[in-house]
Amino acid sequence: MVLKIGYIILAYLCGAIPFAYIIAKIAGKVDIRTVGSGNPGATNVFRSVGAGAGSVTFILDALKGFFPVWFAILIDSSFSYSVAVATAAMVGHIYTVFLKFKGGKGVATGCGVFLALMPIPTLCALFVFAAVFLISGYVALGSVCAAIVMPLASYFSGYHIEAVIFAFAVALLIIYKHRTNIKRLREGTENRFKIFKKKGN
Repeated sequence: MVLKIGYIILAYLCGAIPFAYIIAKIAGKVDIRTVGSGNPGATNVFRSVGAGAGSVTFILDALKGFFPVWFAILIDSSFSYSVAVATAAMVGHIYTVFLKFKGGKGVATGCGVFLALMPIPTLCALFVFAAVFLISGYVALGSVCAAIVMPLASYFSGYHIEAVIFAFAVALLIIYKHRTNIKRLREGTENRFKIFKKKGN
């Protein structure tokens, strides 16, 4: 029991590693919380520092969700324990102790968590994200749509109710974290990625 609890705490600390902050400091010499949207996440690093730094941030944020869940089975093979570890990693990213409990929005880390827990539904959600992003140019819209698809894909893929409920809870959390983006989308003021802007603009 002590080992299980200790590993959950370790999963939180792993999820709490602020890769966006670290990479922005190294690659761009900036505090990511003071530039762009102010959000310490991969999208803001991509916009404010560069594509390379943003891509590395996304990958590392995903891995810090994937590996704690992947290795959790070595301690306890039950799905419930994997969910507990996954939750700890997600909470660590969103409410990181290293940045005064103000972290990212959970998309990349959630992607890693769900790749370890439910790979097929995650691939479906990633496909939806890519399609929505490529069509609209809005990362936030793609993220919200992917979050909505995740519990539906989990259900139709035959996962048991515990998995579906967890996916639904994470979807609600991600949507909540994107509430300001959703407001800007409704008002038509949300920023698109530059690759979607017309030449000369």
